[in-house]
Amino acid sequence: MATSLLLSSSFLSSSPLSQPRRLTSNVPTSCFPYARTSAKLFLKSTHVPSCSFRFCHKIMAGTSIGETEEEGVEPVTVGEDSAAFDLGQQKISSWIYFGGILGVVLFLLDVVWIDNSTGFGKDFIAAVAGVSESHEVVMLILTLIFAIGHSGLASLRDSGEKLIGERAFRVLFAGTSLPLAVSTIVYFINHRYDGLQLWQLQSVPGIHQLVWLSSFVSFFFLYPSTFNLLEVAAVDKPKMHLWETGIMRITRHPQMVGQVIWCIAHTVWIGNSVAVAASIGLIGHHLFGVWNGDRRLASRYGEAFDTVQRRTSIIPFAAILDGRQKLPKDYYKEFLRLPYLSITMLTLGAYLAHPLMQAASFRLHW
Repeated sequence: MATSLLLSSSFLSSSPLSQPRRLTSNVPTSCFPYARTSAKLFLKSTHVPSCSFRFCHKIMAGTSIGETEEEGVEPVTVGEDSAAFDLGQQKISSWIYFGGILGVVLFLLDVVWIDNSTGFGKDFIAAVAGVSESHEVVMLILTLIFAIGHSGLASLRDSGEKLIGERAFRVLFAGTSLPLAVSTIVYFINHRYDGLQLWQLQSVPGIHQLVWLSSFVSFFFLYPSTFNLLEVAAVDKPKMHLWETGIMRITRHPQMVGQVIWCIAHTVWIGNSVAVAASIGLIGHHLFGVWNGDRRLASRYGEAFDTVQRRTSIIPFAAILDGRQKLPKDYYKEFLRLPYLSITMLTLGAYLAHPLMQAASFRLHW
């Protein structure tokens, strides 16, 4: 999960619903996904405009979107379908463009930041390390600098995009976040065993398997905007999405939950003060992202976000257990999608590549 620092929920990436600032009218302005089939048939037969029957029922009753939940009736989704991927709608040229952008970004990142002979990364780490001889303090400072750059720019997204445009702002955001994330990750890898040993559980039977499984599961709690790679790379115009299905049914802030799981697992395994410091910094940053993300979505989507907020929870499964989240019968299909298959393969690959990542970090001497 440390490799997903730059994609945290602080930078909630946007949707067709983002055109009106607030959804205040009782009359729906568009047809939202997942309207019940029976409602659609009813509407067609009675020549009612193409909104869902449930919305029309609310209009006649004088209620607003999401104000009431009819018992036994699956709520109409007002947000977007997360992790949806239609292979038939993909353009080969877009993915070629994405590959070219990725190659250029990695090349520039290496020359400008990572390579000790040409980049500024080593000097940056040296400057931060000069503040204190404590690896724990340096780890916290690096995490704080990353959090300020990452979440700070996310908070300025609306005004920044108006000023320079969506794509240019994404380039600015990535150009700031990527080097800071790399520095924080490399420093953690190089100094993760340099702290005060607080406990030693690595020889306990089952601990390795528990840590591995927890780390594996944590990557399935990525925020759905992470899957929109063409938007992440600004090939498609970046948007701020209001997601509601899939992992969002379990928790409205999956990135935070995944980071907490990852931090607990690695802190249990390493068992020293540097791991504790890294976990405190990362979890603190993501808890701020919970508040900041909700604030920004509420500002952008208004009543639509209020509806999603009522149906979801921050604590995993809380909304499901107390009945606010109505799971459809085929809920499991929302995870049987290409993005989650890709996450499975990438997570297994990252685990197998741990020795390579460690060797690459050691060679930098950060």
